[in-house]
Amino acid sequence: MNTRASSGAPPQTPGLLPRATTAAPPQASGLLTRAPRIATWLVAFLVGAVYGLAGTIAHAYRIGWFPLGLVLAIIGSAALLAAVRLLTADRWAALATGLGMIIATLVFSGRGPGGSVIVPQTELAVIWTVSVPVLVVLAVAWPNRVRPVVADAVPAGELD
Repeated sequence: MNTRASSGAPPQTPGLLPRATTAAPPQASGLLTRAPRIATWLVAFLVGAVYGLAGTIAHAYRIGWFPLGLVLAIIGSAALLAAVRLLTADRWAALATGLGMIIATLVFSGRGPGGSVIVPQTELAVIWTVSVPVLVVLAVAWPNRVRPVVADAVPAGELD
């Protein structure tokens, strides 16, 4: 007597592994499901603000004619935005990072309460101020990663 048929398990085709079945996770409601995402956005905003501040201060550094500070600030900011977007797979986290960068750049580029200016208006400052929003738009608007399609059944020899 065939015990598989009587146990309720689906019959198997020789040479194929059975299709994995997973039960749907229980649905939590309200703040419990949103709290980790909101925390991620806040951390992303703060990290973006730190990078924006560092780039705003360091962009004016030159070695001779070469604007090393600007180049490193743009590369670092682009790398941060790409990392957040790729690691979280969340446009909103990348946007939070970018908003932190933009706000830090704008706050520290203006006149202080005592009238002092941290970042004088030079061509490098204008390039930095424009490049940050452009980087943010590119990172947020970049298409999602393509996820591989999983087949229903895999031949037994292909998993070894």
